[in-house]
Amino acid sequence: MDVIQALESRRTVRAFLPEPAPGTTLRAIIHAALRCPSWANTQPWEIYVAGGDTLNRIRREFMERTHRDVPMQLDLAFPEKWPLACRQRTRALTTGRADVMGVAPDEPGFHQDFIESNRRFFDAPSVVYLCMERCLTPWSIFDLGMMTQSIMLAAQDYGVESAVAVNLVCYPDVIRSELGIPEELLIVIGVALGYADRGDPSDGFRSSRRPFAEVAKLVDVG
Repeated sequence: MDVIQALESRRTVRAFLPEPAPGTTLRAIIHAALRCPSWANTQPWEIYVAGGDTLNRIRREFMERTHRDVPMQLDLAFPEKWPLACRQRTRALTTGRADVMGVAPDEPGFHQDFIESNRRFFDAPSVVYLCMERCLTPWSIFDLGMMTQSIMLAAQDYGVESAVAVNLVCYPDVIRSELGIPEELLIVIGVALGYADRGDPSDGFRSSRRPFAEVAKLVDVG
């Protein structure tokens, strides 16, 4: 698969099959992604991958806290405010997801089901956690973003689907305890990896993208 194909085929999968990608495949994905660029080659990422019983213990604790309405305790602060255009796109996303599930966006239980699906990591059999030293700045978060995309594109080449989501790291103390992640590392984001469950209704949803003319301003480029 070439890069353009990977970019066009990549999507956020919200329902995974239980079968995990082989460990050799996961290693190959991470190995390829290590070619990711970073500021002055600082390579600020620390990467942890969880699966099997370990991931299931994390999943169970996430669900237990969710059912007790325990607030998120992110290592990185949640945004306090989104611009109007961003909020509108989020509402469109929610409406589209509700449509494929055959419910109204404001139907009781829809939001709770959405949260629980996230906190179950969409039933993914593997999750990659990207971390960095607490002393680093948002510039290094930018580098971790590039690493996240590199992992997802490499996964596409191996036929492995992905979902990057903040809810995968909403209780970092649980992840830290299970994976032995030291306190000096921020747990920034999680990427679920696995094979898509094509039979799940959520698999029929594709989010829209802003048109090129709205996003890109080309000046003096011919």
